[in-house]
Amino acid sequence: MKGKSSRLALFFVFMLAVSKLWAQGPPYQTDDPVPVDLHHYEFYIFGVVDGTPAEVDAAGSAFEFNWGAMPRVQLHAILPLGGIFPSNNPVYLPGGTGPSAYGLNDMELGVKLAIIKETRHIPQIGTFTMFEMPTGNYDKGLGVGKVWYKLPVWLQKNYGKWLFDGGGGYQVVPQTSYRNFPYTGWLVKRELNERLELGAELFAHGREGFAAAQTERSAMIDIGGYYHFKHHPGEQFLFCYGHSVAGQTENYAYAGMYWTWGKDDKKTTSRNDWMQGPMTGNGFE
Repeated sequence: MKGKSSRLALFFVFMLAVSKLWAQGPPYQTDDPVPVDLHHYEFYIFGVVDGTPAEVDAAGSAFEFNWGAMPRVQLHAILPLGGIFPSNNPVYLPGGTGPSAYGLNDMELGVKLAIIKETRHIPQIGTFTMFEMPTGNYDKGLGVGKVWYKLPVWLQKNYGKWLFDGGGGYQVVPQTSYRNFPYTGWLVKRELNERLELGAELFAHGREGFAAAQTERSAMIDIGGYYHFKHHPGEQFLFCYGHSVAGQTENYAYAGMYWTWGKDDKKTTSRNDWMQGPMTGNGFE
């Protein structure tokens, strides 16, 4: 694989051994309960923008890494560079004020755990707990200044070329001018052919506080997808755009590149096997 893709060579010199992808997450805001295969890895480089009339927040370049560290367990990290761009419009006081800034944002660490496997009548269910570490400069508005948390539960069901994800959670932000709030997302996606997948989601969240861009509740519809490169298995282009349909005006956009690789071990339970095949010794029958 080395030398066949200049983009891939910028980051890794690995041979790719890729199983069929089932998980969602990026580029959507709705996540999924399916961990990366055991001994496999995922890497993203991306940019994302989420803004309201009060403030626009952007991340880019940002880097995401996922590792199938144990059966049914994925370790996750995001290191984002980004900026904040307050409108400084008195209509949105006390939010949306201050100077613009760019730099390192809060780093995200997480653990995805598959709890219940998918069967004919039961969706896969899992959690994806995330810890946002205060690596960004709080005085410039690039970070919260304290550890904050995302506590969701997600489910997934496959029907042929159709996939459905959904669930929600609660975000805990123990900082002045921020609020704890619930969020939920519901996604439908279809594989059009072996190169292109498209999906649409409904994503909603509560008020996030005057220090955030999302000072009020909002519900959004996002449309996006994946383009699989023909001669580079495991390499994809991801894209998504969304706009609010209720509550505060909000826009969301994501674009990124994705790579996956891993150990081609026949003894390793693949993501497909975990979701569809029998398993023993794990508490499931």
